[in-house]
This record gives sequence, structure tokens and C-alpha cells, in this order.
Amino acid sequence: MSDPDLKKKREIVFSKFPPGQVPEAAEDLSNLEALDAAPKFDKRAVGVSYELTDHTLRELDEHLVNKGFHLDNTLMTKLTRALIYYVEETQLHNLGAPEKRIKRSEQEAYVQAWGHHPHGDHDETPPEWRDYK
Repeated sequence: MSDPDLKKKREIVFSKFPPGQVPEAAEDLSNLEALDAAPKFDKRAVGVSYELTDHTLRELDEHLVNKGFHLDNTLMTKLTRALIYYVEETQLHNLGAPEKRIKRSEQEAYVQAWGHHPHGDHDETPPEWRDYK
């Protein structure tokens, strides 16, 4: 069963020129696995639906740009796109980042390294004076 937070519905908006990009892009994206794509002519966009574990918006945008399509580059679209890229990357990172505990041997290595490192608690007294009885 898939997680509803991983199911994404996005719109990829295209620039006005060259005209006729929407149907071609929708057809191209429809050929990708695990992706639903539908043209939205009134918005000059293609609606896409995908699982985040299968695709990301950045990947789809780069795929289209590499095929020669021209995406909308207005400020609002760029900001929206950047935010979506960030959110999706963060979600993917959080999915793949299990809690890691420091192993005992690693922790001991840090303790030993700290002990050899001069720091504020270092005793400047020569060893022979410390052992004097």
C-alpha cells in the first residue's frame, strides 16, 4: 500500500513559444513508466501524477528540457518549481535516512581522538610532578 504523502499531482507549465508544446509533451511523458500525464490546454500545462519514489518534478522537468521543450520561466513559476524541488528532495532524503546510532567502536575512536587533541582541560603539569608522593 502506498503512502498518500508520496502520491504527487503537479502541473508542468510551458512557455508561450514555441506553440504546440503541450500535446507533444503530454504524449512524451505518457510513455514513461509509473506516470500519468494529461494536457491542460487552458493553462498551457501538462498535469502529471506520480509516486515520489518513482519520479520527481525535477527529473520530469529535466527530461522535457533535454527533449527540447521550453518551460515557463516567469518568476512565480520559478519560485514554485524551486519550492517543489526542495520539498521533494527533503521527503526523499527523510525516507532514506534511517536513524543511525554511533557504534561503540566509533564512539571510542572519537573519545581517543579527543584525548590526544589539546583542549581546555589539558593538564600542563609534567608527568613526574603528577606522580610525586
